[in-house]
Amino acid sequence: MNRICCVVLAMLPTAALAYPIEVQKSTPGVQVDYRSHDTYHDTGSLTLDNYGQVDARCRVEFINGPEAPRVRRVEVKAGQSLNVVSKFNRSIIKLRVKLECEPAA
Repeated sequence: MNRICCVVLAMLPTAALAYPIEVQKSTPGVQVDYRSHDTYHDTGSLTLDNYGQVDARCRVEFINGPEAPRVRRVEVKAGQSLNVVSKFNRSIIKLRVKLECEPAA
């Protein structure tokens, strides 16, 4: 029984590193999907995958509580993937992301 308690207590710090990520996606006209990552306690990232035949111009807004939102504008070529990263001044408790993509002109 003591061994089980020790194992559970040892696993607690690793469970505390993860934080929830909510993504609000708006991608009319393009086939862009995402994968979210909790990279570090103050860094969040998305991997954007463009499965369509046209290039996509995307705006990614990272929101972490009272801090000013971080906006990244990227262009994802057709059939390519791209990482978008944002670092904050404070530890992330809950990360909200707004992803808006449209066909590149």
